[in-house]
Amino acid sequence: MRVLVTGMGGELGTRVSQLLEEHPEVTEITGVDIVPPRRRLRRAGFARIDPADRERLAAYVTEFAPDALVHFGVYEPHSRLVPRQAAVRTHQFTVTALGAAARTGRLERVAVRSGLVVYGRGRGRPAVPDETVPVAPTTLYGRMCLEVESLAVELGRRHGFPVAAIREAPVAGSHVPSPLGRVLRLPVVPVPACADPTFSLLHTEDAARAMVQAILVGYDGPLNVVGPGAASVWQAVRLGGRIPAPVVGPGWAVATRLAEVAGAPVPDHVLELLRRGRTADGSKAQAVLGLAGMRSTTEVCTEIFEWATVTPLRPPAAVAV
Repeated sequence: MRVLVTGMGGELGTRVSQLLEEHPEVTEITGVDIVPPRRRLRRAGFARIDPADRERLAAYVTEFAPDALVHFGVYEPHSRLVPRQAAVRTHQFTVTALGAAARTGRLERVAVRSGLVVYGRGRGRPAVPDETVPVAPTTLYGRMCLEVESLAVELGRRHGFPVAAIREAPVAGSHVPSPLGRVLRLPVVPVPACADPTFSLLHTEDAARAMVQAILVGYDGPLNVVGPGAASVWQAVRLGGRIPAPVVGPGWAVATRLAEVAGAPVPDHVLELLRRGRTADGSKAQAVLGLAGMRSTTEVCTEIFEWATVTPLRPPAAVAV
């Protein structure tokens, strides 16, 4: 199996590539992204290509002609890119890479990164949706993920290959560039004054394992991948020893502005989670993909607050010659 990993430079893309290297049926791996991989890869190739350079990206994908494609070219707003750039790059990456791979005639299976954000949190929406619940995104990131799913599924139907849409809970962990993680690590965290909504998280390692299993088994359809259990916003803030700042109504606009000034921009999907929560039923994915021993939401929260600090090194004293 020849596997192409888009978004290989991110934490998840790099880790998925490492796990794929351990499987003998995966004979060749290559990846593309704006930035290079964050960890050492033993036998995977990599090309640093901006999705905006669609001609070069299409040529690279066509030349490699993958049998399988793992699509992590889905940029969460304010993770690595500002919202507008994230939306544009995600669209460019998805259309160009998946389209070029499908046109080679060799593509046999696809797995794409998506999120629980596709279900939305509008009035009357179920608090714990499973895969049968109709999607109705209410944020920019939710609409981005739904577009990625829709484009991939349409290509799959047209060319006859399965598409696994991995709808992840917010992914977090040590040194993961997560907008939610940045907000929760603030000394003072905005929380709903009149509610205590719950949310689930997904550890980076579990997210990577889920994607690898989905591409190896060639699963077709959406799967919710969610860490066991849930935490409330107030619980998470107290777990990290932060100060909760109750907010109501128009106060959220002020709170998000202050968070941005403090270095933690709050995109609309994170604001929605803080105000209304976000979780889902992930039992199907655990059964289908064999995801045993997943880290709980509480464990992932703990790891968020254990983010290591960086201690600047002083320059060595001048040595007389």
